Amino acid sequence: MHAVDDQSSISSLPLRWRNRWAERPDQIVLYAEEQWLNGAESDKRTHEIAMRLASNGVRPGDRVVWEAESSVEGVIGALSVLRLGAVLVPVNVRQSDLERATVLDEVGASFLLGAPRTNHDETIPWTFKSSLDQEKESLPSLDEARLDDLALIIFTSGTTGKPKGAMITHGNLAAQADALAEAWGWTLDDRLLSALPLFHVHGLVVSLFTSLAQGGSIVVKERFEANDFLAAIKKMEITMCFCVPTMLHRMIDTPDVGVLAQIRLVVSGSAPLAQSLHERYQAHGISILERYGMTESLLTLSNPLVGERRPGTVGLPLPGVVADLPEKDDGEQELRIKGPGVFAGYWNLPDATAEVFDDGWLKTGDIVRVDSQGYVVVCGRSKELIITGGFNVYPSEVEDLLNVQASIVDSAVVGMPDDEWGEVVIGYVVVREGFKESIVLAALSEVLSSYKIPRRLIVEQSLPRNALGKLQRHLLT
Repeated sequence: MHAVDDQSSISSLPLRWRNRWAERPDQIVLYAEEQWLNGAESDKRTHEIAMRLASNGVRPGDRVVWEAESSVEGVIGALSVLRLGAVLVPVNVRQSDLERATVLDEVGASFLLGAPRTNHDETIPWTFKSSLDQEKESLPSLDEARLDDLALIIFTSGTTGKPKGAMITHGNLAAQADALAEAWGWTLDDRLLSALPLFHVHGLVVSLFTSLAQGGSIVVKERFEANDFLAAIKKMEITMCFCVPTMLHRMIDTPDVGVLAQIRLVVSGSAPLAQSLHERYQAHGISILERYGMTESLLTLSNPLVGERRPGTVGLPLPGVVADLPEKDDGEQELRIKGPGVFAGYWNLPDATAEVFDDGWLKTGDIVRVDSQGYVVVCGRSKELIITGGFNVYPSEVEDLLNVQASIVDSAVVGMPDDEWGEVVIGYVVVREGFKESIVLAALSEVLSSYKIPRRLIVEQSLPRNALGKLQRHLLT
């Protein structure tokens, strides 16, 4: 395997991409929609699109809203925006007209990389001029963004309310690439498989941007289907894949799940991985590496590449990250983070920005404890904490126990207002044939304190989750 050569965070990712492509022009870097792209083609095509954006008046610092398509053209568009020094604002291609119009207005977009809609604001261009006229226009140079320049505005997934635009700098991106290269042993020969949406940090920054920065290659899929994903691992000579728990849940009972044991690294993130599912994969000889991150901090904690990967934990701080943690086996507290990956604040929301910082620490909103080996365990969200009769209940603890019941497929636990108790615990469940509420609640009573047991279980056909599989409990209350 080739070692990763020195591409330290003194340079931005666009500059690293260009250097990688120049060093190995014939190296395959991207595969999507049955099309391979090598370094030389990537350099040429991103240069052309960046110049077309510039000829349409887009300049460094301008915001470009990008409908995040998992295609060669889509990826080239995103990379071109950053090479130009403009600010990329990724959005879900399936979002509604109103949602997209709101983002365009909120960030003051100069250009839209996407298809027109019936209500599209005609003052925001969405199509290129037919040709470049470089004699009449002074076009900017590429790859000159500074580390403190804004690179991305990514709207948070909104699990607890209205999404906010998180501002991520070129320095944040460079630091993330450095930390993951060191922690996960990323090499020039690695080939990553990703079916994650490109409008979130997990798919865009951790998977796509970082893979290109390390000089490896990435296979991007528009959607996830378990058998297709496993077939791609065999066909494409994959060495790494990044998943969310929903994907791992769908693959565990497929005939070809053992294929995952053939690759060097399977990572799970964006939502908690049930310890029981982790252990089922271990029985197949597959060790899942679980990690922790959020839009506002990128990835900050990870189980080790070499050493014990502890089910139910998100590991240890990544290189360069400082975490404010409780002592081992000594209570719980909100996780606070410092490090070069911490974002620059929320777009046009100074009050909301001030609320998430405390004396330089980023308040994550996640309650954690540290086990006897120093590994971090996420107990739940502080804002989703249920206080019933003065006792604290973390929804994830109850959900983990509901989800191992044979008659339950999925669950979500929330607090409902109550005059006597302040809040009472309520469970929403997706069930299998044979479900009986009394049997499930009796099983919980054997392992949970009485105040943590749901007062009732409400049966639903499905539970609200975002594109990364995170429960949106606020939609149930």
